[in-house]
Amino acid sequence: MTKVSTYEIDIVKSPTTKIHDVDFNNLTFGRTFTDHMFYCDYINGEWQQPKIAPYGPMQIDPSARVFHYGQAVFEGMKAYKDEDGKVFLFRPDENFARINKSAKRLAIPEFPEAYFFEGINTLLNLDKAWVQSGVGNSLYIRPFVIATDSAIAAAPSENYRFMIICSPAKAYYKGTVRVLIAEKFSRSANGGVGFAKAAGNYAAQFYPTNLAQAKGFQQVIWTDADTHTFLEEAGTMNVFFRIGDTLITAPTSDRILDGVTRKSIIQIAKDNGITCDVRPITVNELIEAHKNGSLKEIFGTGTAAVISPVSAFEHHDSVYELPEINETSYSSILKQKMLNIQHNLAEDKHGWRYEIK
Repeated sequence: MTKVSTYEIDIVKSPTTKIHDVDFNNLTFGRTFTDHMFYCDYINGEWQQPKIAPYGPMQIDPSARVFHYGQAVFEGMKAYKDEDGKVFLFRPDENFARINKSAKRLAIPEFPEAYFFEGINTLLNLDKAWVQSGVGNSLYIRPFVIATDSAIAAAPSENYRFMIICSPAKAYYKGTVRVLIAEKFSRSANGGVGFAKAAGNYAAQFYPTNLAQAKGFQQVIWTDADTHTFLEEAGTMNVFFRIGDTLITAPTSDRILDGVTRKSIIQIAKDNGITCDVRPITVNELIEAHKNGSLKEIFGTGTAAVISPVSAFEHHDSVYELPEINETSYSSILKQKMLNIQHNLAEDKHGWRYEIK
């Protein structure tokens, strides 16, 4: 896919670089940031001229509505560098569409497509050295928008700031994770904002996730808010279940995020002859499959983690251990095929790669 530049960005380059102080072999996810950031303000009903400036703190009024009413949405993307030094994004059109879908749900004005793509292209060309080559290395890209009105009246903001910041990344989760199936808390409800990447969705997860971690589990598998019988998402990821030789994942809805990695894994599975059913699945079905030996794998999918295998789950104080992951596991096979496409090591027959030029 290609996008055409239609405007110019006001650029102030950083006089120095921090890259020489970074140990790329020992990165903590989301703690290190590149030299530049992109931003664009919405004022008087219009998006203003986009800007790129040295990465750093910005001044914002304590009364800004984002602090009081949570008008904030974001995206998660990655850039990859191949063996020839070319830099690629993976399905950025999906991220662009989704951030505007999220924004609309929170009464935030949609961001122009040309600004989005030219902003990312320009930013990554400035900070191209931060994209390390090699499978497993990437540059995590965080577009987000916040309400900046200096007013605490309970109403949508009239002013906003759209930003893009970047952080070099390696694996988000290392190894497998143990999960707790939610029996009381909910991630989202019908008619809510579960489908949106709204900041508040993630804040609301932290407390029940802390409770799960206190019991020795890393994440929560969320269930439906009405009955807590249907399996929906895993932590900050979509979730897949392998029963027999079939993958099962819940359908998207106004409760479940339409994950870019999720839909890509579904397609890659189909491309490789793996049956993938998109349908509701209950906790009881999962436990019964474990009891009869047909439950082979559970794994989460997301931009940061790509694929994160689950080694055990708990429900009603009973712990269910899963078979050990190996090179023939669906999670291993699908993750490698996904990484090969992202790093330009395999054919991209669906046109998912977007080259930064």
